[in-house]
Amino acid sequence: MWNSSRGLRMKANDVYIDLDGDPIPLGKLDAEERRLVAQLRRRAAADPDWNAFDNYWTAALSAFYIPRGLSRKAVTQTIPWQIAQDLSGRIAIAAGYTQPPAPFDDLDEMVLFKFGSLAAFCKATGIPEKELNRFLAGRGDLSLNTLLKGLETIGYRLRITPAAPAIKVKQPRTPRRRRTARPA
Repeated sequence: MWNSSRGLRMKANDVYIDLDGDPIPLGKLDAEERRLVAQLRRRAAADPDWNAFDNYWTAALSAFYIPRGLSRKAVTQTIPWQIAQDLSGRIAIAAGYTQPPAPFDDLDEMVLFKFGSLAAFCKATGIPEKELNRFLAGRGDLSLNTLLKGLETIGYRLRITPAAPAIKVKQPRTPRRRRTARPA
């Protein structure tokens, strides 16, 4: 796999691709951490009950890293923590508890956090506010050319990423009702 930031070729098993399509490099993990990540992935695939998985991975990561001298806060900054959160998100999506990331979530976040308002974003990009508002609300279309030019104006570009593979969830079996004899 090509990594443009370093200009190197990386093996497919040296990278985890998250729900947003962003690579999480695994190259700096030691052998035990790699085993932990493999264990998390197997557990997510084998037992996709969202609550059970969340209870499992939070305890497993604490049990792994706290004896290594990491604080609880530092544990949340580790690569296995990021991967476990992503696996949890995949399970929640597969179970129907939450929605996958929408195609323009990043755009919504940029408008809100970088510019503070839709009006400020539109003023900076030259994109008509009514047009963008209707588009983000799912009630209208926005020309790709308009979006690309607007993003270029503020120093951004559009990126296309592969869709993340879904985790299959086994549906719980519902117990059959027993038929009772009707009184005569």
